[in-house]
Order: sequence, then structure tokens, then C-alpha cells
Amino acid sequence: MKILIIEDNETIQGLLREILEELKCELFSAYTGEEGLKILKEEEIDVVLLDLMLPKITGFEVLDILRENYSTIPVIVITAYASIDTAIEAMKKGAFHYIPKPFKNEEILVQVKKALDQRALIEENVRLKEALVKKYSFSNIIGKSPDLQKVFEIIKMAAPSNSNILITGESGTGKELVARAIHLHSKRKDKPFIPINCGTMDPLLLESHLFGHIKGAFTGAVSNKKGLLEVADGGSLFMDEIGSIPPETQAKILRVIQEKEFLPLGDVNFKKMDVRLISATNVDLNKLIEEGKFRQDLYYRLNVIHIHLPSLKDRKEDIPLLVDHFLKKYGKENEKEGLKISPGALKILMDYDWPGNIRELENAIERAVVLCPDIEISPEYLPKEILRPTKPIKILTFDNPEFSFNKAMEEYKKKLIQEALIKAEGVQRRAAKILKIRPSTLNILIKKLKIL
Repeated sequence: MKILIIEDNETIQGLLREILEELKCELFSAYTGEEGLKILKEEEIDVVLLDLMLPKITGFEVLDILRENYSTIPVIVITAYASIDTAIEAMKKGAFHYIPKPFKNEEILVQVKKALDQRALIEENVRLKEALVKKYSFSNIIGKSPDLQKVFEIIKMAAPSNSNILITGESGTGKELVARAIHLHSKRKDKPFIPINCGTMDPLLLESHLFGHIKGAFTGAVSNKKGLLEVADGGSLFMDEIGSIPPETQAKILRVIQEKEFLPLGDVNFKKMDVRLISATNVDLNKLIEEGKFRQDLYYRLNVIHIHLPSLKDRKEDIPLLVDHFLKKYGKENEKEGLKISPGALKILMDYDWPGNIRELENAIERAVVLCPDIEISPEYLPKEILRPTKPIKILTFDNPEFSFNKAMEEYKKKLIQEALIKAEGVQRRAAKILKIRPSTLNILIKKLKIL
């Protein structure tokens, strides 16, 4: 491991190096703050010993830069100007330990060993987190639930083939993410991935987008235009909401699959292409087939490999991983890195059913990151609809065989507290004010009655 000594006194530099040789670490010396910062840019330093009284840039200024840019490196502050105030200030700025001069050799060794142990522990935690992310993610699809692990396996097996794929699942479950993952792990990854939402266009516009058109094909066609099938040649075309395509367009897509060719609107010459079709839907295509709204032969052509994405309420063990992912994503975007979710807020997220699935969760976390001024996101920064309890409490009545006075009183207290929390948007101190009790009393009741 590597230790950097930033000390302007040559005698003390030599003494510190002599003491630390016992640790068999690689030692680096800097006599100014500027020299130390330069070494930090060039080397993977594990521990810094820092003198506070330095020329030009002071030790406190160096400490600020270290905490901002090298926050995981333990810093041991050493200074001759020892006082309670400087010790407190150094620790507030994130110093690992504070040693006054003259120091004892044994104290230097003990604290540096402790700092090296902490550094090793931090590195191990980072390694384990990276391994966890690698284990439970696949091209930005995140989850450890058994259902999602099966999806990962199907993607790995299906991606290298040229077979058409149908992805099903509720809105917001990440169907386009899966389609992109399939493309990125296929032989077509260097060619275009072109997405189109078939449910947002009228039939003529959809066909114009898919097949292209020649000048004069219809009113407004003032020039030739390439269709997405031509643009995606050699790559993948992702057709979302495939169930909304009208029957006449379905017939043309069937020809595309069978003959590997298409006809631009207004043209008389077919164009050849090589495109893999990845389709997605949030509706039951079999039901549409029964109703005569979707061609069965097209369904069989699209559904060579079927991937079903579970809803978020069926894979709640993935919520903490997703929350952590979105906190990092939006924390970085909003310059609020290091944000955490409070246990109470995470409990609320775990208890909610997420009708909008991952998209709704992502929006909730982005909102919380933007609005929260603290390092920890508490329930008050979650959307109101998430704070509302999913299972309202029913008060026991006299005719209920389970009725007892104490149990009925407990349920009534639960109901009152839940309603106060809803009105207070999850802020416990506001709810306590509404209930006219102390915040500490409310906190005890919440824990006792297992409300959050």
C-alpha cells in the first residue's frame, strides 16, 4: 500500500519515513501542498499524513481538496500548533485522526495501521458493491429476483441469434431496455438500433415511418424519404406497442418478415433489407387474435422467442437495488452524490404496489433527489400518492369475534396516525403537531404499532 507524507520540515519527513519503514509500504514525500496534490493525481495513495502548517496552500486547504476529490483516503493530521479548536476543525473537515507534535513513534504506527485497515475495508466494500452490481445487472437492467434472473438468461441465449423476439409486460417494466440489451449483445451491435412506438401514430404516418415514401406518394410528400426499415438495415428495429398496428399494416409487416423486403409508399420497386424485429406489447395479443384484431400468422412470426417482464410489485426484492441505482444516477446529474434513503422511506417504497412499475419508481426517486436538501431522503420528499397507505385499517366492532377493547384502541390509534401522516405528507414532526403530541411520542407509537 502507498503512504504520502506532506510535511515541509525535512527532519520530520525523515523521522516519519524511518518510523513507517516497518510497515513495508511504498512511501512518497511532498514538502508543499501543491507537491502532495500532484502525487495524488499520479499515484493510488492509501493514507496521507498531513502537516497543517504548510507554505502557500495550508494544510486545512489541502484537507478540503482531499475530502472533495479523494474522500475515501484516510488523512492523519499532524501539527505543532495543537489546540482543541484546530483538532475539532480538522475532524469536522474529515480527518481520520489528529496527532500533535511532538509525537510518539508508537502513536504514529498505531494510527497509520488503523488508517490502512480502514482503507482496505473501504476498498473491499467498493469491490463487493461492484460485484453485486455486476451480478444483479445486465445492460442497465437491474434486479436479483428469480424472475428477472430468468430474463437475463434468455437474453444471453437469444441475443446472438437472428430470431425475432416478442417482449411482453406492463407499461414501465423496461421493455425497451431489454430490447437494447438484446441488440447490444448480438452480432448486430455495430449496426443501428431503431425504436418506434407504433401506438402513437395514425396508420398512414406509421407506414411512412416504417417503409418510407417517394415524392408525391401523398399530400405533403414533397421529397423522397427513407423508412426506418431501410435505416435499420443490418441492425435491429424495435416496434413498441405492436398490438396497436392496424390489420392492413400487419399484412405488410408479415411480408417484410417472410420476404425480407418492403415497398416504400408510392413506389413500385421493392427494397431488400436485413433487419431483426424486436416487438413489445403491454396487451394480450392472444385476446386480440380472438377478437380478430391481430393476425395469428404475424403473431407466430414475431413470437419466435418470448420474454415476459414481471411487474415491480412481483419483484419487490429488487426495489432497494433500483433505488440505489436511481439515487446514483440522479445524484450525479444534480450534483448531489452520496445521497441515501432513510429506512422509513424505503419501507414506504417497499410497501407500495407501483402501478407505473420501474418508470414510476424512477420518477419518484428523481423528484426526491431534486427536492431533498439533506444527505438522507426521508418520507416527506416522496410523492403524496406513495405515502397513502395501501391497506386502510378497519376498526373492530362489537360483533366481531376478535373484538377486544385494547385491540380496538390500537387500531384506532393506527388509523389516526396514518391519516395524520398522509395530511403531513409523511413529515413526522408535522403529523405530531396535527395529533397534538410530541414528535418523540409519535416516533415511539409508529415503532410500537409497526406503521412504517
